[in-house]
Amino acid sequence: MERPYIHINVAATADGKIDTVERHGASISSGRDKERVDRLRAEADAVMVGGRTLHDETPKLTVKSERLREQRLARGLPANPAKVGIASKLELEPDCEFLTAGPARIMLFTTLQTGQAQLAMLRSRNAEVFVLGEDHVDLAVAMGVLNKHGVRRLLVEGGGSLNFELMDLGLADELTAYIAPIIFGGATAPTMADGAGRPGTAALPLKLVRSEAWEDGGVLLHYQFLKEG
Repeated sequence: MERPYIHINVAATADGKIDTVERHGASISSGRDKERVDRLRAEADAVMVGGRTLHDETPKLTVKSERLREQRLARGLPANPAKVGIASKLELEPDCEFLTAGPARIMLFTTLQTGQAQLAMLRSRNAEVFVLGEDHVDLAVAMGVLNKHGVRRLLVEGGGSLNFELMDLGLADELTAYIAPIIFGGATAPTMADGAGRPGTAALPLKLVRSEAWEDGGVLLHYQFLKEG
């Protein structure tokens, strides 16, 4: 199967959390890390999030830097990468920033759980909606669809369940993690890889490409996923 090159990027606390137990999109990244993420977005063909992130945070997923947007335009690309959402049931508001911030191509993957009124509204907002499955989006098929639509490099910005499923299916190629010098705690706070999990004997292998200690107190870790077996 041909698919995009998939780069998962996360910002996590020193105790491995990507949000608090409240799950309101708590700020973790430093100013320097936000600039780094903006550069990653500018280099990507598309930026993808999962259902909880999509609905709870309605992220813009656009490139913030005018200079980076101009550089994309100079390369013959749209100012912003495509925005991709994965959700078993879509329940977006017409005025949410995921739909309105841009300009950007919008691609949504969902299942038969999403109602016809929602599908009609999304398509009226020029979103491309793909219904894949009865109750769970087949990520392998979705990645094939993205590839067919010209997405060669995909940046994934969470959440933890989407991250883990991509990893578990062997679809992830690269992982960068900014580890902030803070702790949230909380047994139910999400981590960078949630979902069903794996036993220790089947842990996903990684290769450390580089690590950087930053003056803001954080650490940047850059890994490649190793092929299993």
